[in-house]
Amino acid sequence: MVEAQQPTNYCIALQPICDRNMRHVADELLYRASVVDHSAQVEDQMMATARVSNAAFYETGLDKLVGKRPLFFIAPHEWLQKPELLPPYPEQVVVEVLGNVLQQPGMLERLKGVKAAGFRLALDAFDINEQSRELLKLVDVIKMDALSELDEARIKLFRDQGIALLARRVEDMDAYRRCQALGFEYFQGYFYARPEVQQHTSTQRGSNRGAQIRILSELQKAEPDYKVLEPLIAQDPQLTLMLLKLTNSPMFRRRTEVTSISQALSTLGLDRVRSMVTTVMLANNGAASRLLLPQALTRAAMCERMAASMSGVNPREAFMAGLMSMMDLLMGLELEALLKELPLAQELKAALLFGDGKLGRVLKLVKAFEQARMLDSSHEMVQRLNGIWMDSQVWTNQVLMGVD
Repeated sequence: MVEAQQPTNYCIALQPICDRNMRHVADELLYRASVVDHSAQVEDQMMATARVSNAAFYETGLDKLVGKRPLFFIAPHEWLQKPELLPPYPEQVVVEVLGNVLQQPGMLERLKGVKAAGFRLALDAFDINEQSRELLKLVDVIKMDALSELDEARIKLFRDQGIALLARRVEDMDAYRRCQALGFEYFQGYFYARPEVQQHTSTQRGSNRGAQIRILSELQKAEPDYKVLEPLIAQDPQLTLMLLKLTNSPMFRRRTEVTSISQALSTLGLDRVRSMVTTVMLANNGAASRLLLPQALTRAAMCERMAASMSGVNPREAFMAGLMSMMDLLMGLELEALLKELPLAQELKAALLFGDGKLGRVLKLVKAFEQARMLDSSHEMVQRLNGIWMDSQVWTNQVLMGVD
Protein backbone atom coordinates (compact mmCIF):
# COMPACT_ATOMS: atom_id res chain seq x y z
CA MET A 1 0.00 0.00 0.00
CA VAL A 2 1.33 3.44 -0.91
CA GLU A 3 1.76 5.64 2.15
CA ALA A 4 -0.11 8.94 1.91
CA GLN A 5 2.16 11.93 1.33
CA GLN A 6 1.91 14.86 3.69
CA PRO A 7 1.29 18.21 2.00
CA THR A 8 4.06 20.73 1.66
CA ASN A 9 3.87 23.59 4.14
CA TYR A 10 4.01 27.10 2.67
CA CYS A 11 4.95 30.04 4.86
CA ILE A 12 3.66 33.39 3.58
CA ALA A 13 5.75 36.56 3.86
CA LEU A 14 6.12 40.07 2.47
CA GLN A 15 9.53 41.39 1.52
CA PRO A 16 9.88 45.17 1.33
CA ILE A 17 11.21 46.90 -1.78
CA CYS A 18 12.76 50.32 -1.29
CA ASP A 19 13.85 53.15 -3.55
CA ARG A 20 17.14 55.07 -3.81
CA ASN A 21 16.25 57.03 -0.67
CA MET A 22 15.55 53.83 1.31
CA ARG A 23 11.83 54.55 1.35
CA HIS A 24 9.49 51.55 1.50
CA VAL A 25 7.70 51.84 -1.85
CA ALA A 26 6.52 48.30 -2.71
CA ASP A 27 6.38 44.70 -1.46
CA GLU A 28 6.81 41.23 -2.87
CA LEU A 29 4.42 38.47 -1.80
CA LEU A 30 6.51 35.39 -1.02
CA TYR A 31 5.63 31.84 -0.16
CA ARG A 32 8.45 29.58 0.86
CA ALA A 33 8.12 25.80 1.02
CA SER A 34 8.91 24.13 4.33
CA VAL A 35 8.56 20.39 3.71
CA VAL A 36 7.42 18.36 6.71
CA ASP A 37 9.11 15.20 5.42
CA HIS A 38 12.09 15.25 3.05
CA SER A 39 10.48 12.40 1.11
CA ALA A 40 7.20 14.30 0.74
CA GLN A 41 6.07 15.21 -2.73
CA VAL A 42 6.14 18.98 -3.23
CA GLU A 43 2.71 20.43 -3.87
CA ASP A 44 2.36 21.83 -7.38
CA GLN A 45 3.14 25.49 -7.97
CA MET A 46 -0.32 26.34 -9.23
CA MET A 47 -2.02 25.06 -6.08
CA ALA A 48 0.45 26.88 -3.83
CA THR A 49 -0.08 30.13 -5.71
CA ALA A 50 -3.85 29.69 -5.50
CA ARG A 51 -3.75 29.25 -1.73
CA VAL A 52 -1.56 32.28 -1.15
CA SER A 53 -3.40 34.55 -3.56
CA ASN A 54 -6.77 33.55 -2.14
CA ALA A 55 -5.60 34.56 1.34
CA ALA A 56 -3.98 37.83 0.20
CA PHE A 57 -6.29 39.08 -2.54
CA TYR A 58 -9.72 37.75 -1.59
CA GLU A 59 -9.88 36.95 2.11
CA THR A 60 -7.80 39.94 3.27
CA GLY A 61 -7.59 42.45 0.41
CA LEU A 62 -4.61 44.49 -0.73
CA ASP A 63 -5.75 47.71 0.95
CA LYS A 64 -5.50 46.02 4.36
CA LEU A 65 -2.34 44.09 3.53
CA VAL A 66 -0.13 46.75 1.91
CA GLY A 67 -2.21 49.90 1.65
CA LYS A 68 -1.60 51.63 -1.68
CA ARG A 69 1.89 50.23 -2.28
CA PRO A 70 2.45 48.10 -5.41
CA LEU A 71 2.67 44.37 -4.77
CA PHE A 72 4.98 42.12 -6.82
CA PHE A 73 3.37 38.73 -7.40
CA ILE A 74 5.22 35.76 -8.93
CA ALA A 75 2.92 34.19 -11.52
CA PRO A 76 3.49 30.53 -12.41
CA HIS A 77 3.29 29.39 -16.02
CA GLU A 78 -0.24 27.99 -15.61
CA TRP A 79 -1.61 31.33 -14.44
CA LEU A 80 -0.22 33.11 -17.48
CA GLN A 81 -2.03 30.58 -19.66
CA LYS A 82 -5.30 31.54 -17.94
CA PRO A 83 -5.29 35.33 -17.37
CA GLU A 84 -8.62 35.10 -15.56
CA LEU A 85 -6.68 33.56 -12.63
CA LEU A 86 -4.60 36.70 -12.16
CA PRO A 87 -5.43 38.92 -9.14
CA PRO A 88 -8.26 41.47 -9.58
CA TYR A 89 -5.94 44.44 -8.89
CA PRO A 90 -4.26 45.31 -12.21
CA GLU A 91 -3.56 48.88 -11.11
CA GLN A 92 -1.60 47.71 -8.04
CA VAL A 93 -0.19 44.24 -8.77
CA VAL A 94 3.09 43.86 -10.66
CA VAL A 95 3.10 40.43 -12.31
CA GLU A 96 6.54 38.90 -11.92
CA VAL A 97 7.71 36.24 -14.38
CA LEU A 98 10.74 34.05 -13.71
CA GLY A 99 13.35 33.19 -16.32
CA ASN A 100 12.40 29.51 -16.63
CA VAL A 101 8.79 30.51 -17.40
CA LEU A 102 9.94 32.84 -20.19
CA GLN A 103 11.28 29.81 -22.07
CA GLN A 104 7.80 28.33 -22.47
CA PRO A 105 6.36 28.41 -26.01
CA GLY A 106 3.86 31.16 -26.76
CA MET A 107 4.94 33.25 -23.78
CA LEU A 108 5.26 36.50 -25.73
CA GLU A 109 1.57 36.45 -26.68
CA ARG A 110 0.53 35.54 -23.15
CA LEU A 111 2.50 38.45 -21.69
CA LYS A 112 0.91 40.77 -24.22
CA GLY A 113 -2.42 39.63 -22.78
CA VAL A 114 -1.23 40.38 -19.24
CA LYS A 115 -0.21 43.89 -20.29
CA ALA A 116 -3.48 44.41 -22.14
CA ALA A 117 -5.30 43.58 -18.89
CA GLY A 118 -3.58 46.57 -17.27
CA PHE A 119 -0.87 44.85 -15.22
CA ARG A 120 2.71 46.03 -14.98
CA LEU A 121 5.26 43.36 -15.82
CA ALA A 122 8.52 42.46 -14.06
CA LEU A 123 10.99 39.92 -15.41
CA ASP A 124 13.54 38.06 -13.29
CA ALA A 125 16.62 36.14 -14.51
CA PHE A 126 16.19 37.59 -17.99
CA ASP A 127 18.56 36.46 -20.77
CA ILE A 128 18.85 38.53 -23.93
CA ASN A 129 18.51 36.87 -27.32
CA GLU A 130 16.79 37.74 -30.57
CA GLN A 131 13.44 36.39 -29.41
CA SER A 132 13.59 37.96 -25.97
CA ARG A 133 14.28 41.46 -27.35
CA GLU A 134 10.60 41.64 -28.28
CA LEU A 135 9.76 41.18 -24.62
CA LEU A 136 11.63 44.36 -23.72
CA LYS A 137 8.84 46.36 -25.31
CA LEU A 138 6.41 44.96 -22.72
CA VAL A 139 8.54 45.10 -19.58
CA ASP A 140 8.24 47.71 -16.83
CA VAL A 141 10.80 46.31 -14.34
CA ILE A 142 13.75 43.94 -14.67
CA LYS A 143 15.16 42.27 -11.57
CA MET A 144 18.88 41.50 -11.42
CA ASP A 145 20.82 39.57 -8.80
CA ALA A 146 23.19 41.85 -6.88
CA LEU A 147 25.26 38.82 -5.80
CA SER A 148 26.06 38.01 -9.44
CA GLU A 149 28.39 39.96 -11.72
CA LEU A 150 26.37 42.88 -13.06
CA ASP A 151 26.87 43.51 -16.78
CA GLU A 152 27.01 47.27 -17.34
CA ALA A 153 26.22 46.90 -21.07
CA ARG A 154 22.99 45.02 -20.26
CA ILE A 155 22.12 47.60 -17.61
CA LYS A 156 22.59 50.39 -20.16
CA LEU A 157 20.45 48.53 -22.71
CA PHE A 158 17.59 48.15 -20.21
CA ARG A 159 17.81 51.75 -19.03
CA ASP A 160 17.87 53.05 -22.62
CA GLN A 161 14.59 51.18 -23.13
CA GLY A 162 13.07 53.07 -20.19
CA ILE A 163 12.90 49.93 -18.03
CA ALA A 164 13.24 50.34 -14.26
CA LEU A 165 15.91 48.16 -12.64
CA LEU A 166 15.42 46.34 -9.35
CA ALA A 167 18.42 44.81 -7.57
CA ARG A 168 17.52 41.75 -5.52
CA ARG A 169 19.63 40.00 -2.88
CA VAL A 170 21.25 43.28 -1.84
CA GLU A 171 22.80 42.02 1.37
CA ASP A 172 25.04 44.86 2.57
CA MET A 173 25.54 48.60 2.15
CA ASP A 174 28.49 48.15 -0.23
CA ALA A 175 26.19 46.26 -2.64
CA TYR A 176 23.47 48.90 -2.16
CA ARG A 177 25.87 51.74 -3.06
CA ARG A 178 27.30 49.80 -6.01
CA CYS A 179 23.83 49.18 -7.44
CA GLN A 180 22.90 52.82 -6.86
CA ALA A 181 25.96 53.92 -8.85
CA LEU A 182 24.96 51.58 -11.71
CA GLY A 183 21.55 53.25 -11.96
CA PHE A 184 19.26 50.81 -10.16
CA GLU A 185 16.04 52.42 -8.94
CA TYR A 186 14.73 49.75 -6.56
CA PHE A 187 16.37 47.45 -4.03
CA GLN A 188 15.38 44.22 -2.32
CA GLY A 189 17.37 42.42 0.35
CA TYR A 190 18.46 42.81 3.96
CA PHE A 191 21.21 45.41 3.55
CA TYR A 192 19.34 47.80 5.86
CA ALA A 193 19.41 45.21 8.66
CA ARG A 194 23.20 45.18 8.81
CA PRO A 195 25.04 47.00 11.63
CA GLU A 196 26.80 49.24 9.10
CA VAL A 197 23.54 51.12 8.54
CA GLN A 198 23.75 52.31 12.14
CA GLN A 199 27.46 53.17 12.28
CA HIS A 200 27.69 56.91 11.69
CA THR A 201 25.48 58.57 14.30
CA SER A 202 25.38 62.27 15.10
CA THR A 203 25.40 63.81 18.58
CA GLN A 204 21.72 64.55 18.14
CA ARG A 205 21.02 60.90 17.30
CA GLY A 206 22.91 59.86 20.45
CA SER A 207 20.85 62.29 22.51
CA ASN A 208 17.62 61.00 20.94
CA ARG A 209 18.66 57.43 21.70
CA GLY A 210 19.19 58.30 25.39
CA ALA A 211 15.71 59.85 25.56
CA GLN A 212 14.25 56.83 23.77
CA ILE A 213 15.80 54.43 26.29
CA ARG A 214 14.35 56.50 29.15
CA ILE A 215 10.91 56.32 27.49
CA LEU A 216 11.24 52.54 26.93
CA SER A 217 12.39 52.11 30.52
CA GLU A 218 9.35 53.95 31.90
CA LEU A 219 6.99 52.02 29.59
CA GLN A 220 8.27 48.67 30.87
CA LYS A 221 7.37 49.40 34.48
CA ALA A 222 4.33 47.58 35.86
CA GLU A 223 2.52 50.93 36.10
CA PRO A 224 4.20 53.63 33.99
CA ASP A 225 3.87 57.17 35.33
CA TYR A 226 2.25 59.30 32.64
CA LYS A 227 3.54 62.42 34.42
CA VAL A 228 7.07 61.15 33.76
CA LEU A 229 6.30 60.01 30.21
CA GLU A 230 4.65 63.23 29.06
CA PRO A 231 7.69 65.54 29.39
CA LEU A 232 9.97 62.85 27.91
CA ILE A 233 7.74 62.56 24.83
CA ALA A 234 7.38 66.35 24.64
CA GLN A 235 11.16 66.68 24.21
CA ASP A 236 10.75 65.19 20.73
CA PRO A 237 8.37 67.38 18.64
CA GLN A 238 8.20 64.87 15.78
CA LEU A 239 7.39 62.02 18.17
CA THR A 240 4.65 64.19 19.70
CA LEU A 241 3.21 65.06 16.30
CA MET A 242 3.20 61.45 15.10
CA LEU A 243 1.64 60.20 18.34
CA LEU A 244 -1.20 62.74 18.07
CA LYS A 245 -1.69 61.87 14.40
CA LEU A 246 -1.91 58.17 15.22
CA THR A 247 -4.35 58.74 18.10
CA ASN A 248 -6.60 60.76 15.78
CA SER A 249 -6.39 58.20 12.95
CA PRO A 250 -9.49 56.23 11.79
CA MET A 251 -8.35 53.08 13.59
CA PHE A 252 -9.47 54.63 16.93
CA ARG A 253 -12.76 56.14 15.62
CA ARG A 254 -12.56 59.26 17.80
CA ARG A 255 -15.48 61.71 17.72
CA THR A 256 -13.43 64.57 19.19
CA GLU A 257 -9.88 65.52 18.27
CA VAL A 258 -7.04 64.66 20.66
CA THR A 259 -4.80 67.72 21.00
CA SER A 260 -2.38 66.98 23.85
CA ILE A 261 0.07 64.27 24.90
CA SER A 262 -1.84 63.66 28.16
CA GLN A 263 -5.07 63.17 26.20
CA ALA A 264 -3.33 60.79 23.80
CA LEU A 265 -1.93 58.69 26.66
CA SER A 266 -5.27 58.46 28.46
CA THR A 267 -7.10 57.69 25.17
CA LEU A 268 -4.82 54.81 24.22
CA GLY A 269 -4.77 52.96 27.55
CA LEU A 270 -1.73 51.32 29.11
CA ASP A 271 -1.18 48.37 26.75
CA ARG A 272 -1.68 50.51 23.66
CA VAL A 273 0.56 53.24 25.09
CA ARG A 274 3.36 50.69 25.39
CA SER A 275 3.02 49.41 21.84
CA MET A 276 2.02 52.63 20.08
CA VAL A 277 4.55 54.99 21.69
CA THR A 278 7.30 52.46 20.99
CA THR A 279 6.11 52.11 17.38
CA VAL A 280 5.90 55.84 16.74
CA MET A 281 9.28 56.42 18.36
CA LEU A 282 10.99 53.76 16.26
CA ALA A 283 9.30 54.97 13.07
CA ASN A 284 11.15 58.23 13.58
CA ASN A 285 14.51 56.49 13.97
CA GLY A 286 15.81 56.70 10.39
CA ALA A 287 15.35 54.92 7.08
CA ALA A 288 16.85 51.58 8.13
CA SER A 289 14.71 51.41 11.26
CA ARG A 290 11.61 52.35 9.27
CA LEU A 291 12.20 49.49 6.82
CA LEU A 292 12.62 46.99 9.66
CA LEU A 293 9.66 48.23 11.68
CA PRO A 294 6.94 46.35 9.71
CA GLN A 295 8.74 43.05 10.34
CA ALA A 296 9.22 43.88 14.02
CA LEU A 297 5.56 44.82 14.52
CA THR A 298 4.29 41.79 12.62
CA ARG A 299 6.55 39.52 14.70
CA ALA A 300 5.29 41.16 17.90
CA ALA A 301 1.65 40.83 16.88
CA MET A 302 2.16 37.17 15.92
CA CYS A 303 3.72 36.44 19.31
CA GLU A 304 0.78 38.14 21.04
CA ARG A 305 -1.80 36.19 19.04
CA MET A 306 0.00 32.88 19.63
CA ALA A 307 0.19 33.58 23.38
CA ALA A 308 -3.54 34.35 23.56
CA SER A 309 -4.33 30.68 22.94
CA MET A 310 -1.67 29.31 25.33
CA SER A 311 -1.88 28.83 29.07
CA GLY A 312 0.71 30.53 31.24
CA VAL A 313 1.83 33.10 28.64
CA ASN A 314 0.90 36.77 28.95
CA PRO A 315 -0.04 38.12 25.49
CA ARG A 316 1.28 41.62 26.33
CA GLU A 317 4.64 40.19 27.38
CA ALA A 318 4.69 38.06 24.22
CA PHE A 319 4.11 41.20 22.13
CA MET A 320 7.02 42.95 23.84
CA ALA A 321 9.20 39.86 23.38
CA GLY A 322 8.57 39.98 19.64
CA LEU A 323 9.22 43.69 19.42
CA MET A 324 12.27 43.67 21.72
CA SER A 325 13.80 40.79 19.76
CA MET A 326 14.52 43.25 16.93
CA MET A 327 15.31 46.27 19.10
CA ASP A 328 19.07 45.89 18.57
CA LEU A 329 18.59 46.43 14.81
CA LEU A 330 15.94 49.11 15.27
CA MET A 331 18.05 51.17 17.69
CA GLY A 332 21.57 50.25 16.58
CA LEU A 333 22.56 48.82 19.97
CA GLU A 334 23.69 45.41 21.19
CA LEU A 335 20.64 43.61 22.58
CA GLU A 336 22.40 42.57 25.80
CA ALA A 337 23.51 46.14 26.49
CA LEU A 338 20.04 47.49 25.77
CA LEU A 339 18.36 44.98 28.08
CA LYS A 340 20.61 46.06 30.94
CA GLU A 341 19.07 49.55 30.71
CA LEU A 342 15.45 48.37 30.70
CA PRO A 343 13.48 47.09 33.74
CA LEU A 344 12.24 43.93 32.01
CA ALA A 345 11.05 40.82 33.82
CA GLN A 346 13.65 38.05 34.05
CA GLU A 347 11.37 35.71 32.07
CA LEU A 348 11.30 38.21 29.19
CA LYS A 349 15.08 38.71 29.30
CA ALA A 350 15.65 34.94 29.32
CA ALA A 351 13.34 34.55 26.31
CA LEU A 352 15.17 37.26 24.37
CA LEU A 353 18.72 36.22 25.19
CA PHE A 354 18.43 32.42 25.35
CA GLY A 355 15.00 31.45 24.00
CA ASP A 356 14.11 30.04 27.43
CA GLY A 357 10.68 29.44 28.94
CA LYS A 358 7.23 29.58 27.39
CA LEU A 359 7.87 33.09 26.04
CA GLY A 360 11.06 31.84 24.42
CA ARG A 361 9.19 28.97 22.76
CA VAL A 362 6.63 31.37 21.31
CA LEU A 363 9.38 33.64 19.99
CA LYS A 364 11.34 30.73 18.47
CA LEU A 365 8.22 29.38 16.75
CA VAL A 366 7.42 32.75 15.16
CA LYS A 367 11.05 33.21 14.05
CA ALA A 368 11.04 29.72 12.54
CA PHE A 369 7.90 30.60 10.60
CA GLU A 370 9.55 33.80 9.29
CA GLN A 371 12.46 31.73 8.01
CA ALA A 372 10.22 28.93 6.67
CA ARG A 373 11.96 26.45 8.98
CA MET A 374 8.91 24.47 10.01
CA LEU A 375 10.13 20.92 9.42
CA ASP A 376 8.99 19.73 12.84
CA SER A 377 5.59 21.46 12.73
CA SER A 378 2.34 19.94 11.58
CA HIS A 379 0.57 21.12 8.45
CA GLU A 380 -2.26 22.43 10.66
CA MET A 381 0.16 24.50 12.76
CA VAL A 382 1.73 26.10 9.69
CA GLN A 383 -1.68 26.93 8.26
CA ARG A 384 -2.66 28.44 11.60
CA LEU A 385 0.53 30.53 11.60
CA ASN A 386 -0.21 31.68 8.04
CA GLY A 387 -3.57 32.97 9.26
CA ILE A 388 -1.99 34.65 12.29
CA TRP A 389 0.65 36.21 10.04
CA MET A 390 -2.05 37.61 7.74
CA ASP A 391 -4.01 39.13 10.65
CA SER A 392 -0.79 40.55 12.13
CA GLN A 393 0.29 42.04 8.81
CA VAL A 394 -3.09 43.76 8.44
CA TRP A 395 -2.75 45.20 11.94
CA THR A 396 0.83 46.36 11.21
CA ASN A 397 -0.23 48.07 8.00
CA GLN A 398 -3.08 49.81 9.82
CA VAL A 399 -0.73 51.07 12.54
CA LEU A 400 1.90 52.33 10.10
CA MET A 401 -0.72 54.07 7.96
CA GLY A 402 -1.63 56.02 11.10
CA VAL A 403 2.02 56.97 11.60
CA ASP A 404 2.66 58.05 7.98
